[in-house]
Amino acid sequence: MPKPSFDVEHASPEDENMGNPTEPGQPHEALFLVLPYLSLSGLIAIGQACTSLRDALRDDILPWLELVVDDPLSRRMRDEILIEITSKANGKLRTLGLFNCTKITDGGLQSVVERNPLINKLYVPGCTGLTPEGVINAVKTLSANGNILQSIKINGIYDLQKQHLQVLRSYVQVNPETPEHKCSPHFGREGDCNVCPLDVDICPKCNEVRKVYICPIETCVRKRDRRLSECRGCGSCIPRCIQCGACVELDDLEEAEAICPDILCMSCWLQLPKCDFCNKPYCKRHAERQLNPSGSRGFVCELCTVYEEEDDIDV
Repeated sequence: MPKPSFDVEHASPEDENMGNPTEPGQPHEALFLVLPYLSLSGLIAIGQACTSLRDALRDDILPWLELVVDDPLSRRMRDEILIEITSKANGKLRTLGLFNCTKITDGGLQSVVERNPLINKLYVPGCTGLTPEGVINAVKTLSANGNILQSIKINGIYDLQKQHLQVLRSYVQVNPETPEHKCSPHFGREGDCNVCPLDVDICPKCNEVRKVYICPIETCVRKRDRRLSECRGCGSCIPRCIQCGACVELDDLEEAEAICPDILCMSCWLQLPKCDFCNKPYCKRHAERQLNPSGSRGFVCELCTVYEEEDDIDV
């Protein structure tokens, strides 16, 4: 078969430019419209793409008004970095979300709220470098000039006591339409209640300040027997399925055992794929640990893989 030929004399201008490097142009205008909807890691990445986008992020405060820091940036976030990033909002920051930012201190948080007095949503769950007193001072600073906080998330901060919870409740806005609302978020879900101003409560079982849950399954035995108070409590007091959040009876803990340390109810246990050797499943959070040998429809868990290798050595 003859190879196709290319006639240079009769080539069009578009053909003559084929293979030649082109000059980079300006970003499409639509890119500038999506900047306020990008995550922090997305903003950092797109700011490194070209000078036009970098200048747009530098000159526009809109993408920086709702700042949320989560994995993987949360592990590297420090006070001085946070102060620099929040300064891009020019004092008009509205939402500050720091999720598991363990290196943030009371001093760093206080510096940020002093420079951004309009913050009305303060989320610091899992920020173990903060103290209850540090959070209260930040909330008092934000409320000093008449600013009303709509929501505070503090689950995971050490040494939270009832008196801390009472002080924080006095500074947050309560929706007058739902004064009797009791927050009972589903286990394993963050931020699924938009009514309650605080994400923690006093557990009716242990009387500690923790995140309190209620069984979401309508067929729950406790609900069926009208014992709703027995179904409500923190994750330490009532075992719950990591998949659906249902209460798990103590008798079912051994029968519905998972490979990972998470708890499963029998209903979810039956639906998950099992290891070919030990007949135990991973929960969905740890499903990536499954090892799939060729020729097998199931998988082999990490523990059984180790045992299998040891048996091969013994042989």
